[in-house]
Amino acid sequence: MAQTTRIPIDWNETLVEQADWHWQHQLRARFDGLTDEEYLWEPTPGAWNVHRRGEGSTEMQGGTGPMTIDWAYPAPEPTPVTTIAWRLAHIVVGVLGARAHNHFGAPEADYLTFDYAATADQALAQLDSAYAAWFDGVRGWGAEGLAEQCGPAEGPFADVSRATLVLHINRELIHHGAEIALLRDLYAHRND
Repeated sequence: MAQTTRIPIDWNETLVEQADWHWQHQLRARFDGLTDEEYLWEPTPGAWNVHRRGEGSTEMQGGTGPMTIDWAYPAPEPTPVTTIAWRLAHIVVGVLGARAHNHFGAPEADYLTFDYAATADQALAQLDSAYAAWFDGVRGWGAEGLAEQCGPAEGPFADVSRATLVLHINRELIHHGAEIALLRDLYAHRND
């Protein structure tokens, strides 16, 4: 039987690299060239979107600036299809922004009070900022920090390790990023 070599694992680097490799080599490049029309395109009737204040399609509208996001709690069944704008806002606010605020002191990010982007360029700038805030913070945790409990600010993740939360954020980022990439493909091949 061949002898195997044990390789020390830098868990912090491994967890960050899982998302960062995808971000650097696949995901972020798929968002380049996003137009405002594409950003707000509604692929189905009743799609949830980001709208100018007063033009939203749901009873509940989140946002404090000139733009609001369609929202309902609890979400209706079936959940409406969401636009690129809505999905980018979800990544910026719920996936990265709220967590960067909870753990690293980044600005507050909450669905009901966020200042949503009116344009694709603004949304991508928000995305880049939220991505950097979250992953720069995670890099600073090191192995010891990853083993700590998340704490009460993380709701259902309160009692798990920060490493578990990082894995969840990685899944969310990859999952919703793939949805946005698919919507871009559908937009490019639509029959208007």
